[in-house]
Amino acid sequence: MPSLLIADDHPLFRAALAQAVRGLVPGLRVLEAESLEAARQQLLAHPEIELLLLDLHMPGSQGLVGLAALRGEFPQVPVLMVSAQDDPAVIRRALAYGATGYVPKSLDLAGIRDALDTVLAGGTWLPPELQAAVQADPVDPADRDVASRLARLTPQQVRVLQLLARGRLNKQIADSLGIQERTVKAHVSAIFERLGVRNRTQAGVLLSSLELADPTRLRASADLGEAV
Repeated sequence: MPSLLIADDHPLFRAALAQAVRGLVPGLRVLEAESLEAARQQLLAHPEIELLLLDLHMPGSQGLVGLAALRGEFPQVPVLMVSAQDDPAVIRRALAYGATGYVPKSLDLAGIRDALDTVLAGGTWLPPELQAAVQADPVDPADRDVASRLARLTPQQVRVLQLLARGRLNKQIADSLGIQERTVKAHVSAIFERLGVRNRTQAGVLLSSLELADPTRLRASADLGEAV
């Protein structure tokens, strides 16, 4: 029985997408995850998963970092980017970090079927109306380079990197992750070496460059501000 994982922190959208894909593929088993770590645990528990539909703005993802980390740990599972965002530059960067296509949250059933069929057959899928804009410029080689370096980090090292970028000290990181401080120091050294950075500041700058603004949350914040 084919299996698919939907990773999105919006339960209503997750349920709607799950219902849609079940109707498109007879016998399809659909699993769900509400965060990046939950998606990772599902992939570990279910090696039969053939496709991941991933919202890049999920908790714990930190933009393209989560995508690169999952692609590094589970290279056999293709990832379709799911987003309300349709910026060609963002889509181009997601492809550089391992996505095999882009599915707008407004896509109709025929488009979803086409996307699933294409990716499961080993292809890359983009909405026809966005193909020209996405392919107008080449993928930045720097993005591919950073993606390959991020893919060399272990899941624990990704967690350490994210906490490090938030300004946490080694002891604070150790307490947050439930590990010893000397283990954190070893992870930090490995992170610097694998990312090609010299210190915490450079690591933080690199991580910040991979963050993606969520337009839906930005609009919600703007609407709240206007209401106030």
